[in-house]
Amino acid sequence: MIIYPAIDLLNKKCVRLTKGNYDLVTVYSDNPMSFAREWDKAGAQYLHIVDLDGARDGNAINLPIIKQIVSEVNIPIQTGGGIRSLKRIKELLNCGVSRVIIGTKAVKDQTFVKQAIALYGEKIVIGIDAKDGYVAIDGWKVTSNFKAIEFAKMMEEIGVKTIIYTDIARDGMMLGPNIKAMKEMVDSTNMKIIASGGVSKRSDLDELVPTNVQGVIIGKALYEKTIKLNEVSNAY
Repeated sequence: MIIYPAIDLLNKKCVRLTKGNYDLVTVYSDNPMSFAREWDKAGAQYLHIVDLDGARDGNAINLPIIKQIVSEVNIPIQTGGGIRSLKRIKELLNCGVSRVIIGTKAVKDQTFVKQAIALYGEKIVIGIDAKDGYVAIDGWKVTSNFKAIEFAKMMEEIGVKTIIYTDIARDGMMLGPNIKAMKEMVDSTNMKIIASGGVSKRSDLDELVPTNVQGVIIGKALYEKTIKLNEVSNAY
């Protein structure tokens, strides 16, 4: 199980939202690069970067920061948020990003996903953010008509190999992950599932292991220091 430390970018700062609410923002640093270096030094196997400005309105103001992080750390990076064109995917991959995450665009345009998969294969990851079991889009402001597992199966048929599955109700709440939902997603598909949302302590990671998720994204717990990355990065 790979541990993915998260760096969420908003207005060029490193932040965390609570339940995806842009009005409930905690700023952890004006210099996101400092955390990228810290997680690299602490033994991270992979970095997870979310462009919150991109997710909300397609704004690419954080792109230079993402490119800087890619150029200065020695570990693979996956990133998403506002990925709505093949041009943007190509730009990110060309600058050294290992995987690109498609969220809202995947819900609105499955043909786009097919095109991206045809071009870039397993470098394309789909982000499924669930609110009450349904996929949320547009920076989590809108709930679609797709049930999360139903949509995951659609993506699998297209050829998607990896899903990042977020339980919005747990995100930033430090209440523990939705173990049942994660296990259900793993058992319902043959894709690699990366769990996201709610991890607050080491025992949460222990509980996720039996679900057979491929990895887990940790954000707030690292910034609040309730989990130390150097103690867990290679423990699973």
